[in-house]
Amino acid sequence: MEVVLEMTLPRNAESAPLVRHTLDASLRGLGVGSEIRADIALALGEACANVIQHAAAGMEYEVRARMDGARCVVEVIDGGTDDAEDGAEWGEIQVPPLAEHGRGLQLMRAFTEELHIADRVHRNGSVVHFEKSLAG
Repeated sequence: MEVVLEMTLPRNAESAPLVRHTLDASLRGLGVGSEIRADIALALGEACANVIQHAAAGMEYEVRARMDGARCVVEVIDGGTDDAEDGAEWGEIQVPPLAEHGRGLQLMRAFTEELHIADRVHRNGSVVHFEKSLAG
């Protein structure tokens, strides 16, 4: 069975829990274990928080998720920032281990597989793409 979710959400703090709970319910329905669901929820929460905090050029963002029983593929798509640095390389930012902010990327890398961040094609903004095996 394949489950596909596509959500367009307002860029506000209330949207992140909604999308996390929706994805978690779908994964739970597919019989995915709680540890894997927690990893995906953490990565999704970090990606959404980044959009909510930094993607000021858009009032909405999109979340797309596809689960096929073996793998969960998630994309969080934003409308970009208001500054000229929108396309800056995310991976070049080094954050001290005890920093209070800026560790979202490190967490997403640690808890998922296949993390890619790219500029959108033909539009402003970025796409955060990550995958996670659903096997325990």
